[in-house]
Amino acid sequence: MTKPFIRFAAPDIGEAEIEAVTRTMRSGWLTTGPVTAGFETDFRAFVGDEDAQTIAVNSATAGLHLALEALGIAAGDEVLVPTWTFTATAEVVRYLGARPVLVDVDPVTLNLDLDDASRKVTTRTRAIMPVHFAGLAVDRIALTRFATQHGLSVVEDAAHALPSTSSGQLVGAGLSDAVVFSFYATKTMTTGEGGMVVVRDGALADRIRTMRLHGINRDVFDRYTSRTASWHYEVVAPGFKYNLTDPAAAMGRVQLSRVREMQQRREAIARRYDEGLMGLPLRLPAHAAPGDMHSWHLYVIRVDDSALQSRDDFITAMNAAGVGCSVHFIPLHHHPYWRNFCEVGPSDFPGAESAFPRVVSLPISSALCDEDVERVIAAARATLS
Repeated sequence: MTKPFIRFAAPDIGEAEIEAVTRTMRSGWLTTGPVTAGFETDFRAFVGDEDAQTIAVNSATAGLHLALEALGIAAGDEVLVPTWTFTATAEVVRYLGARPVLVDVDPVTLNLDLDDASRKVTTRTRAIMPVHFAGLAVDRIALTRFATQHGLSVVEDAAHALPSTSSGQLVGAGLSDAVVFSFYATKTMTTGEGGMVVVRDGALADRIRTMRLHGINRDVFDRYTSRTASWHYEVVAPGFKYNLTDPAAAMGRVQLSRVREMQQRREAIARRYDEGLMGLPLRLPAHAAPGDMHSWHLYVIRVDDSALQSRDDFITAMNAAGVGCSVHFIPLHHHPYWRNFCEVGPSDFPGAESAFPRVVSLPISSALCDEDVERVIAAARATLS
């Protein structure tokens, strides 16, 4: 009997999530309402920062855009962005007419290289947007020191980083201007599509909330649930349509209650991969520092030049063996738009160029069973041995 194909990233959804979504749909409130408000409250409690304010949005891309807009990033400004990321991190800078400046990555962690970033700071640089790649947190102390030294705002792309920690502190609870999480279907917790913005400054939070829904200065939930005449509102800015729905938030509340349990399962899979792949011609992923937590959103190996097969041939062979793999990421400077707009080439990014031909993301999900983990290891060993 043919065994089922192992998907690269399967969501971990159970009956509790299904029941929560169904209950919300039966309530008659389908857009942003009381469940979304509850999700924001839950997330603030999870972050554990009394000064934090949490704003639910319909994607991390929306959250990054809102955060930069609220910080006043505009045409003529520059924002430091790692080339090793999905295009969303850079494209939100262009939404505002500003210029993303691509930065190389550390060859070990594949996180943004602050030494390269320091070489690219100019008088026009306003902000830096680090990405916690694969769930391995950026060094928050070094990041804060860098931003302070150069007078920059910090917006953390934490799409991979729930519940990662740096220097013992949860990503989202630090001193950055904004931290943006993703709840896309493949992430460590999901609402299908969705995200959360965490900020500490009240004025910044107010601006993000206003711009989240058409620039209206009053929440739709307040207007539509009031028992008195409550139809009046004012548009104070040309905003966006970035709100999260209550059914999505209902799923999110259950997922958030399980996020540590799901991280523990991902970590167990990562450690089993480490053991099972030992001795093969490949490089295992970097782990978090002792005492810190890696979310293990991704498990990224690098195929050595000494291997009998190239990275691309390895992925093809794994697929033939019933194992789905992927590549994270195709560096931004490899894409025509970013290469031409930023006027950069491969020689500008030696760290990324060294890693890119070799990286492979193996399947990892808290929904992955032990049998499938062993199948992944066996397929990798058969391919590379």
